[in-house]
Formats: sequence, C-alpha cells, structure tokens
Amino acid sequence: MLQLNFPNYTFKIKNIENADYIFDEIRKKYIKLTKEEWVRQNCVNFLVNEKNFSQLFINVEKTLKINNLSKRYDIVVYNSDGSIKLLVECKSPEIKITQKTFDQIAIYNMNLKAELLMLTNGINHYYCKIDYNNQCYKFINDIYNK
Repeated sequence: MLQLNFPNYTFKIKNIENADYIFDEIRKKYIKLTKEEWVRQNCVNFLVNEKNFSQLFINVEKTLKINNLSKRYDIVVYNSDGSIKLLVECKSPEIKITQKTFDQIAIYNMNLKAELLMLTNGINHYYCKIDYNNQCYKFINDIYNK
C-alpha cells in the first residue's frame, strides 16, 4: 500500500478471493483493505502507539443518526467518563482535505460533542480544539492524551 505520513506499523494482512484484508485490532476482525481503510488503520496505530490512547477507549466505524439520516464516523476516542475526547475523520490519500471535509466532521460533532477533531488523508493531518462557549474551533499543532 501507499506510504503515508505516519510511522511504519506492522499489520496482519491476508488475501481472500483475490482481495486483501487487514486485521482491525479494535473491531477484532479482518476488514477489506481499501485506501481509506489503510489510512484508518494507520491512524488507529498512531493514536495508540504515538499518542498513548488506550485501545479500550477507541471505537471505529460506528453509525450515528443526524436528522434521521444514518452516518458513520471513522474513529472516536472516549475519555474514561464516557465523554468524547477525539473525533477523527479519515479520507483516502487522493482526497484533499477541504472545507467540505471540515463541514462533514463539524456536522458529526454536533451530535458527538468531542473536545478535539482530527482530519487526515494519511498525508496531511489537521487538528482542532473545539470552543463550545464561542461556537468555533481553533487549529492546533498536535493532539495529546492528557
């Protein structure tokens, strides 16, 4: 797969009927290896190995309802009290991170109320801290598990 802007991680990959599948340590199953899934799996490893978030507090690809529509977020990291620390939106490497991408994660976050947002296409990573009092977000240089 394409080299991403993450450290190199080791993954379990297997071929089933001429398609590659990657083992998802969070969901505990093999998932079809698409470009977006490659970004998502690298991002999960980045959050666990570099940012020290516990796998126990990470959720991957879950459905949420927004205006009676079913949407699916990529990655959520919870705090120990059940509130959401981080919401991550992953895109395929050839997808540019645009205002539309920020709008998408902002809409998801209206329901989820995360403290931090991360957007990545595996090449470019953007981090935001949410200011609920002033109803805005501020770009930050990095995320930390504090």
